[in-house]
Amino acid sequence: MRLRSAVLALVAAIAFAAAAFWVLTEPQPLDAPVLPDRPGDAAKGELLFWAGGCASCHAAPGATGDDLLKLSGGIAIASPFGTFHAPNISPDKTHGIGTWSTLDFINAMKRGIAPDGSHLYPAFPYTSYQRMTVPDLVDLKAFLDTLPAEATASKPHELPFPFSVRRGIGLWKRLYLDGKTFVPDPAKSEAVNHGAYLVEGPGHCNECHTPRTILGGLDRSRALGGAPNPSGKGRIPDITSGPGGIGDWSADDIANALETGFTPSFDSIGGTMAEVQRNMAKLPAADREAIGEYLKQVPPVAAPPSP
Repeated sequence: MRLRSAVLALVAAIAFAAAAFWVLTEPQPLDAPVLPDRPGDAAKGELLFWAGGCASCHAAPGATGDDLLKLSGGIAIASPFGTFHAPNISPDKTHGIGTWSTLDFINAMKRGIAPDGSHLYPAFPYTSYQRMTVPDLVDLKAFLDTLPAEATASKPHELPFPFSVRRGIGLWKRLYLDGKTFVPDPAKSEAVNHGAYLVEGPGHCNECHTPRTILGGLDRSRALGGAPNPSGKGRIPDITSGPGGIGDWSADDIANALETGFTPSFDSIGGTMAEVQRNMAKLPAADREAIGEYLKQVPPVAAPPSP
């Protein structure tokens, strides 16, 4: 009798845990009322495309010129959780996102949810893209729809169990996805707020320059303070205003580096940042200047602990 009661209690506990897991990991998509009552502006969307560095991940590695607009799927992203492959996001209706509605796209960018309701892995930086405004995302989708359709199948991710279970990402989102759109700081200038939006949202600078927790989320207490290189080689630099970062750079130095690829000491920007710089060079000068103004406002962080 006691054994039977223990078994029943165990079964009930498992059932309760499974139900709780299912509820806590339920996707939370946005609904149609969030959409603006206007079509997307592809010209504005193109600027967001370059600010977001979409081609750096989703075009073929080493692509240049017009090939940067062929988003057939690109780089492999190594991580402690496995290897992620950037998918085809061209307008192809079979292999890309040609059948996605604008609302589907917004839910992917702001909530990390695919059109079928499954969770997207946060190797796709929706923790930053969530800061973007809905109208900007409508414009970005309008531009993506003008690009060539590429009939190339996306490569599957290479993830071991339990990371291969997408549903579990719902728990991760409860820790690291707050769903908030960027709100300007009324105490800051228009330029600083614009730069903050570009850095925190479409530019997703935190995704490389901010260290991560053991669960792979951004450690916001050390925002932009530098982080280990995901490739395992070297370190992504501190870009805060402190002495360990770019404190001796002026806002003009930052804007010039993003335009030309040269630092104030006339070194060339290298590594993956070289691609970021080439993307930023396509933006209006006012955008790069705003980024410089904002980064000069970012408080320094303490030196990272010794490994």
